[in-house]
Amino acid sequence: MTPPLRLVVMGVSGCGKSSVGAALGQRLGLDYLDGDDLHPAANIDKMRRGVALDDADRWPWLQAVGQALAAGPRIVGCSALKRRYRDLIRSEVGAPVIFVHLAGSKALIAARMAARMAAQPGHFMPSSLLDSQFAALEPPGADEAAVQISIDQPLDRLVADIAAQLSGGWRGRSTPPAP
Repeated sequence: MTPPLRLVVMGVSGCGKSSVGAALGQRLGLDYLDGDDLHPAANIDKMRRGVALDDADRWPWLQAVGQALAAGPRIVGCSALKRRYRDLIRSEVGAPVIFVHLAGSKALIAARMAARMAAQPGHFMPSSLLDSQFAALEPPGADEAAVQISIDQPLDRLVADIAAQLSGGWRGRSTPPAP
């Protein structure tokens, strides 16, 4: 029997974690939880002021992400930019976690963030923090259970590609299949 899926849709701000996570959850029959909803108010305030979070700010939030995944099969959207952040999430879960890295160019993501700010002027994550997000990003290594997908495609195709990769030997594994 295949263990239940616990997925983290990860990447820099503006890459589409919420849209992809919700659509993927619908396709896979899993609940989607936006990790932004787990941030303490102080973190949201800091980001709204254009101040990048440091590790002390992130640690309790990452623990909350891990605890949400430990509660049962689901998808959580979380930047999970650094290996040590993903390691913390995995340690909180106590079960296999697969990371879905939404990868895209800085120009594409900046354009998406600008469109989001125009559509949702009150969004707390300003595009001024995009450089710090890319600077912090450590894409998942070959030894991590992860799927990397380019966001430069329509949402339905992106979700179908992720689902295909998950069903192609990733489901329930704690490590990626051998190349």
